[in-house]
Amino acid sequence: MDKLQGLCYDLGVNNDMPITEITTNSSQETKKVGMELAAAIKKDRVNPRRALVVALEGDLGSGKTTFIQGLATGLGIKENVLSPTFVIQKDFPLSLKNYKNFYHIDAYRLKNPEELLELGFGDLIKNPENIVVIEWADKIKKILSKNVIWIKFQNLDENKRKIIYAL
Repeated sequence: MDKLQGLCYDLGVNNDMPITEITTNSSQETKKVGMELAAAIKKDRVNPRRALVVALEGDLGSGKTTFIQGLATGLGIKENVLSPTFVIQKDFPLSLKNYKNFYHIDAYRLKNPEELLELGFGDLIKNPENIVVIEWADKIKKILSKNVIWIKFQNLDENKRKIIYAL
């Protein structure tokens, strides 16, 4: 849990921040890392004036959706969370003290970041009751603020993944 404590604070990708790497050997371990982030999020509000935004990047099949499934489970979401590739965004209610909405966005099919803005993304990230998790966030990097938690996923082999984030 100590490795993920720093994730519940506003982070930007910054060369001055130490990089942490976690290697998982199964989808269950990748989900567990997501659940650990959920535990950290439930402890503290990150920014009382804006949504908590978690930006994920990595190749197809690198564990992004699996991680989000663990995060969603840890936040109390009972529904099966699947990647919203064709609908772009899926919303889930939360019953947490500080957060009431969980938005899962998949930017894979977007041609440009402005498409997400047209869908109301600007309003989502302004609401401090929202948690917004974005797969393929590197495709919309130019519309994200520096106050985003960036997590990178890498395939090491069929079941093994590397999860990298800055603290």
